[in-house]
Amino acid sequence: MEPSVREPLVRRSSSSYHTFPETIRRGLDKEYLQSLNNKRLYMAVFSAVLGNFSFGFALVYPSPVIPALEAHSDPALRLDRYRASWFGSVFMLGAAAGGLSAMLLNDHLGRKLSIMFSAVPSAVGYALMASAQGIEMLVLGRVLTGYAGGVTAASIPVYISEISHPGVRGMLGTCPQIMAVLGSLILYALGLLLDWRWLAVAGEVPVLTMILLLCFMPNSPRFLLSQGKEDEALRSLCWLRGRDTDYAQEYEQIKDSVRKQSQRISRAEIKDPFIYKPILIAVGMRFLQQLSGVTCVLVYLQPIFKKMAVILKPEYDAALVGLVRLFSVAIAAVSMDKAGRKILLFVSAGVMMASNLTMGLYIHFVPSSENGTIANRTLGSLANPPAEPIHYITLIPLLAAMFFIMGYAMGWGPITWLLMSEILPLKARGVASGLCVVVSWLTAFALTQLFLGVVESFGLEVPFLFFAVICAGNILFTGCCVPETKRRSLEQIEAFFRTGRKSFLRSFRR
Repeated sequence: MEPSVREPLVRRSSSSYHTFPETIRRGLDKEYLQSLNNKRLYMAVFSAVLGNFSFGFALVYPSPVIPALEAHSDPALRLDRYRASWFGSVFMLGAAAGGLSAMLLNDHLGRKLSIMFSAVPSAVGYALMASAQGIEMLVLGRVLTGYAGGVTAASIPVYISEISHPGVRGMLGTCPQIMAVLGSLILYALGLLLDWRWLAVAGEVPVLTMILLLCFMPNSPRFLLSQGKEDEALRSLCWLRGRDTDYAQEYEQIKDSVRKQSQRISRAEIKDPFIYKPILIAVGMRFLQQLSGVTCVLVYLQPIFKKMAVILKPEYDAALVGLVRLFSVAIAAVSMDKAGRKILLFVSAGVMMASNLTMGLYIHFVPSSENGTIANRTLGSLANPPAEPIHYITLIPLLAAMFFIMGYAMGWGPITWLLMSEILPLKARGVASGLCVVVSWLTAFALTQLFLGVVESFGLEVPFLFFAVICAGNILFTGCCVPETKRRSLEQIEAFFRTGRKSFLRSFRR
């Protein structure tokens, strides 16, 4: 027997939008959120974010593989600077294509089926890289795993935000970033033990596990309601919240929000600030996130450390940085719903700016005899690496890289994904999330493709000084454009763009 649904407690006014009267809503929220059983919600989120684990694993796959293939005995597999730049960057082209596909997949298949669909190109891509007989198979494998990553990057944050409730949405919203970081860390760790072919085989495990678990998880209630499947949406929410909870009130709240945005977005509506402002903010954040240099650093981490002859071996340096990154994302997950999104974004951008500036100035001013760098030498030609360092001053770039990754992982990494899923209006969420992914990965492709050439022509310090300037811009963008969404429901966040900042802040302070 289907659970009964209570009449919605909705009050509308011409000047503002509140799902419930504020005095009633606060009491209901506290009592309701405390009564929820989150075990099934956590299982659904874990099943989905295995796609992010695979994404993080595939993203940094070139880091240990490029040095190995530069010295490979088979000419068909040996990498020079030109091949290495394509092997490292073509993943982002695939991710951009995946983001484009997600614009249609999210709105037609739904969030869950889009994530499951991504397993097919991912599995095929890893198989191609594991059995590669030439550079063409490696590049195609990178494109396919990148395509899968683009689909999951646009689908998983939206799926998590739509199945979560305000009490845990901030924490769960960091899970995609945590799992991506964990995937990268596992890749770095396995790179110490496994051949590059077996690394690709290992990448199949999370992909197959994800698709198996998602077969038993529900679709997003919001997506089901947008498709007119009210009974299925109610069953989905009942499964996620627990049959013994008062989930009917949340169902009516979601239903009312979906009803307001039941039609597809039209060209005329794009001029509405409710539509274009959150899209511009989300796209701008993804653009600036990539311009800060994080993808270049992650993809070329071991070659960068090898070029600067850091005191530890490059593979150990990379694993250490991956561990710091995981620890930092965990801190962000715990503090995000307490400190708020904006304060973490400010701290994150400040730490990243200082770290990039330190790295650039170190490379520029410290003599190459002490820092181990060789002027105008490409990162792609490291078959004969510099001599082992003897100066402890080479710890400076290692510490700078650790703090850069720490800053990114505490703010501009996870919060960018979370805000994308929080602020985008429902009727444009599928298309806009895909647009964010496309912009993000086209920017990442351009940077990773140009990075090696810039280093060869101008030196390694130039990209890091550029990244420092961008991080300063991130601070200004956060202060001027990004709203605080801590402890706000998706419906309240939509109200911010409908009624303006003042109305939103009045509701927040009550």
